[in-house]
Amino acid sequence: MSDGGAKEPKPPELSGIDLARQALVAAKEQARARGAAAQQKKQARRGGLRSGARADGRDPLPLGAAINRLITERGWETPAAVGGVMGRWPQLVGPEVAQHCEPQRYDEDARVLTVQCDSTAWATQLRLLAPQLVRRLNQDLGQGTVKLIKVLGPGGPSRRYGPLRAPGSTGPGDTYG
Repeated sequence: MSDGGAKEPKPPELSGIDLARQALVAAKEQARARGAAAQQKKQARRGGLRSGARADGRDPLPLGAAINRLITERGWETPAAVGGVMGRWPQLVGPEVAQHCEPQRYDEDARVLTVQCDSTAWATQLRLLAPQLVRRLNQDLGQGTVKLIKVLGPGGPSRRYGPLRAPGSTGPGDTYG
């Protein structure tokens, strides 16, 4: 049931590296499927499933290898890399900047890293350093991973006036209209 005038949203266009990743994953899946089919034929001729001297899919993997395989199969390379940057923030920006500025979130669709600073002076300083920081992050994560750093200043005090307050109240102006 679609109405003739409404257009369906187009999926976002993929960049070269994203297309290459998808092609690699698809080729690996096809090769794995061909190998599994050949293995099943061989096992059927031998009389069923047996464990042998060679490695197969049933063998245990080291934890790091299993996690890396899971990340690759699910396409989580960019989120995992950005998560690593969040953990290595002091090494990337230096201890003094890291003491006053902290990464809050990463929007994968817009490729925007949001950073909050504890003072307006540090927010201004980080805005001036943003182009250099974007360049450095893209060197670590891959070109185009971070397009923009959004710098937030310190949060203001809570807007709570007096001990008695109506639930859902937005402040003193909400009673006049």
